[in-house]
Amino acid sequence: MKVLSLSAEGYRNLASVSLCPDEGVNVICGDNAQGKTNLIEAIWNFTGAKSFRPSKERDFVKKGERVATLSLSFSAQGREQSAKLRYGERREILLNGVGKTSPAELAGSFCCVVFSPAHLSIVKEGPSVRRRFLDGAICQVRPRYIHVLYQYKKALSQKNAVLKELYKNGSAYDLLDVFDDSIATWGAQVWRTRVRYLNKLGQNACSIYGGLSSSREELTVGYKSFLSLSPDTPLPQVQVAYREALRAARTDDTGAGFSTLGVHRDDFSLQIDGLDAKVYGSQGQQRSAALALKLAEGYLLKEVSGETPVMLLDDVMSELDQGRQSYVLNHLEGAQVFITCCDAAHFEGLLSGRVFRMERGALSPA
Repeated sequence: MKVLSLSAEGYRNLASVSLCPDEGVNVICGDNAQGKTNLIEAIWNFTGAKSFRPSKERDFVKKGERVATLSLSFSAQGREQSAKLRYGERREILLNGVGKTSPAELAGSFCCVVFSPAHLSIVKEGPSVRRRFLDGAICQVRPRYIHVLYQYKKALSQKNAVLKELYKNGSAYDLLDVFDDSIATWGAQVWRTRVRYLNKLGQNACSIYGGLSSSREELTVGYKSFLSLSPDTPLPQVQVAYREALRAARTDDTGAGFSTLGVHRDDFSLQIDGLDAKVYGSQGQQRSAALALKLAEGYLLKEVSGETPVMLLDDVMSELDQGRQSYVLNHLEGAQVFITCCDAAHFEGLLSGRVFRMERGALSPA
């Protein structure tokens, strides 16, 4: 999978941008706040996923402009394809000239893996961040998972509304069984999909982390859930176990006024040499752990789709020692890579690829 060309008009702080990248490594260098991350984000938006930065679509439109337009030409599935995104008063989404109603409909057509400083939150922050990362990664591999998540969240919201209503209307209690059945049906699918995916992701991430640390350190990844079942447990049995757990938590739920148990509260652990990476990891170790997860995500995308995803690495080199930097640069064979940095000296030994400079939103060859 390759980006053939990208154009941007009225997007964030970018000037009119027309990019024809190299098939291999593309370095975008420049000072802070010049637009490097905005360019990376513009490419990412074509995956159909939400931005990797906290933002809303209205933030995409440059101040003083009414519309922002992004156009992408890319190769995937053995042919050249195109996509267009238009933000502003009216959103427009086109894939190969066909209109789409939601960005989620682009999922699976153009695949990227992005790493940015914001992804350090996978290690540093709470369970909700890790769940969001895990669900987002799965959605690229299995677009139908978007529907499963939606149905689960819908059933959970309905149950929580009933739990709140119990304070006013005790007769609503009978509805809990109905929503627990729905939550168990969809939640079991979420649980099994996550566990199976994380097992594979963890194996790849541990191997990559070993390379980053020159085998001096070991990363372990494990799913943390209220269900203690094998990933190979048949789905009907998972649903039964899920439903029984919900029944057992009924008193806690009614007392709290919300659902206290379920996959919406699950987590996964990251340990370095047996110690919690969040608590005991150094800045470099935490960055390496997050990077290992993101690179492992790329390997799994390739395994499922048969194509190497585009790699977007935003400020990846900072806080990595020379050995870890070298590992990153030398283990992205076959992938088209976009790397942002402030100091182009990191890439003086680059044998092939292109280097661009970003200044005040304008992109030019370095």
